[in-house]
Amino acid sequence: MKPEFFSDIYYLLANRDNKHSKLKPLTTMKKTALIILGFAISFCSGFYFKAIITKQPSININTKQPDNNIKMKKVTGIGGIFFKCKDPGKIKEWYKTHLGFDTDPYGARFEWQESTNPTQKGSTQWSPFSETDNYFDPSTKDFMINYRVENLVSLVEQLKKEGITIIDTIETYEYGKFVHIMDIEGNKIELWEPNYDYVATDKKQNE
Repeated sequence: MKPEFFSDIYYLLANRDNKHSKLKPLTTMKKTALIILGFAISFCSGFYFKAIITKQPSININTKQPDNNIKMKKVTGIGGIFFKCKDPGKIKEWYKTHLGFDTDPYGARFEWQESTNPTQKGSTQWSPFSETDNYFDPSTKDFMINYRVENLVSLVEQLKKEGITIIDTIETYEYGKFVHIMDIEGNKIELWEPNYDYVATDKKQNE
């Protein structure tokens, strides 16, 4: 709609009672029709501009570029909790005796089912490490958390674009894919994309 059209309507309304105007006096019906038309055009224009704004792509605040992965699923749960201690053997025995942990040489594993797919099994690992172990390097913290993710390759590519520190490259094992990153406070994070086929097979072997 051309801007001149709105100016013409405004001029007609503004001069509707002007005796010196060359325009003929408007009847009440015509006045009402013009007013309604003006409101209708304004209302429709508002929806038009809102639609244009809504269609604009989301912008990543770090890269200032359109964020095409904004809906990508990232972390889906906790895959493991790892921490340092003076004597891992004694710690595991203490948790087994007093809290009923079903411990093994690696710690303990808690199994559960996916809420969106009850037939799909999952697990969270609990593992104590020696205080001299370097697995948490380059972090100086005494703990590390493993997060379960979906599509690790795509997630790592996105994190690189966002300037996140990627410590190593993705490694693939029979039980899934792994990579390590650092957060803004120097905590080392382990990202894990599970291999559900292995988890299911492993469970059947243990039964």
